[in-house]
Amino acid sequence: MPLTPTHLPSKPTVVFLDVATIPEHINIPNLTFEHQWQQFDLTSPELVVERIHSADIVITNKVKLTAEVLSQAPNLKMIAVAATGTNNVDLEYCRDHNIVVTNVQGYGTRSVPEHVLAMMFALKRNLVGYHQDIAAGEWQKQKQFCFFTHPITDVAGSTLGIIGSGSLGQAVAVLAKAVGMNVVFTERKGVTPARLGYMAFDKVIKTADVLTLHCPLNEETTNLIAKPEFEKMKSSAVLINAGRGGLVNEFDLVEALKNKQIAGAGCDVFTQEPADESNPLIANMDLPNLLLTPHVAWGSQSSIQALCNILMDNIEKFQQGVSQNRVVG
Repeated sequence: MPLTPTHLPSKPTVVFLDVATIPEHINIPNLTFEHQWQQFDLTSPELVVERIHSADIVITNKVKLTAEVLSQAPNLKMIAVAATGTNNVDLEYCRDHNIVVTNVQGYGTRSVPEHVLAMMFALKRNLVGYHQDIAAGEWQKQKQFCFFTHPITDVAGSTLGIIGSGSLGQAVAVLAKAVGMNVVFTERKGVTPARLGYMAFDKVIKTADVLTLHCPLNEETTNLIAKPEFEKMKSSAVLINAGRGGLVNEFDLVEALKNKQIAGAGCDVFTQEPADESNPLIANMDLPNLLLTPHVAWGSQSSIQALCNILMDNIEKFQQGVSQNRVVG
């Protein structure tokens, strides 16, 4: 049953706080209802209150909307998150103050899995290490038509452990099976016995050749993979994190790579973004078995366009009084 959209003014103000997170060549659909549109390339924390003060609808990708900030936006009725993750929004405050929060789901089910598999192949075949060796003149020193300074292992026939069985985890599984991998979904940490279709967390940690993370970041999953897990993993195992930076303890990951507790790691997400030189991954990015990308796994052109289409449709549906992709409200 549609909701009556009487809570919106006749000409609501819509504010996009960080439109520069969408590449310029991507078309952001126009809203069909009468409204006032304001957009900013980026919004620093000190400018958030000023920019949302009169807004009825706020669009944010990564700008943080805390309770303190939201309490100073008396007209706010909706927050449209231009992403799947909503950890940058105080959802409890929104529930208590009848602010609808929507997100975008399912847009990256091609882009993210392909990025994960690309990282997997690069790490299993040590492409970064060989590239660095050629740049360092190793080929000339070896005086052979080829050289083997790093192990090369097959993807086909190896076991992929997936933490997170949502749309992205499922899509990764489809591609992994297509290239001949054995796929297991991991039960939540500490949950025993494992549910049907899942394998116990510790068992996956100990047996997986590749471990990939696609679960939400919350109190239970922060530092989900840290020193105790690295100590249990195969020395030939590869870790890929295209989920959230805080899922992996970055200091422990660097130590695990240096101590050869695991064979390699690919990270598309970081605890702080953008990551600077103080981040242990950035500080050690010359490691041949560490592959870093700047949170772009989701970013194929088709995926970003799909995201924008769903994002703006969420707002259209809200204005019509129809519930769609609501996290709160």
